[in-house]
Amino acid sequence: MKLSKIILTAIALLTTTFAFSQTQNTDKMNITELHNDSTGVQTKMMFPATDGKVISLQILKDNQLKEHISKVAALLVCVFGNAIYEDENGLKVTLLSGDFVKIEPNIKHWVDGIENTNLLLIK
Repeated sequence: MKLSKIILTAIALLTTTFAFSQTQNTDKMNITELHNDSTGVQTKMMFPATDGKVISLQILKDNQLKEHISKVAALLVCVFGNAIYEDENGLKVTLLSGDFVKIEPNIKHWVDGIENTNLLLIK
């Protein structure tokens, strides 16, 4: 039993180290390098956090992150591009480079790509 806990702890540590090493680099990085194919909507975890996540989200022009509900509050930050965030309460926000919107928990929402757009989702 004690050995299984040690093994599980080691696996968790190695997984976290590996995930972080995928985005950690001593050279300057650009967020556009995280998304390397032409899929309309992509996400990439940038690093695992103890109490949350930071996710890079790419939405290409004329694509949509379909409606969904987040269980926790989040912050959606537009790094570059043009997207429209909407929610079931009628909030409609145009996001341009540097703009952000707070996403309330348990509210249905979606995001439309007006131009190729890169966003950070911080939970």
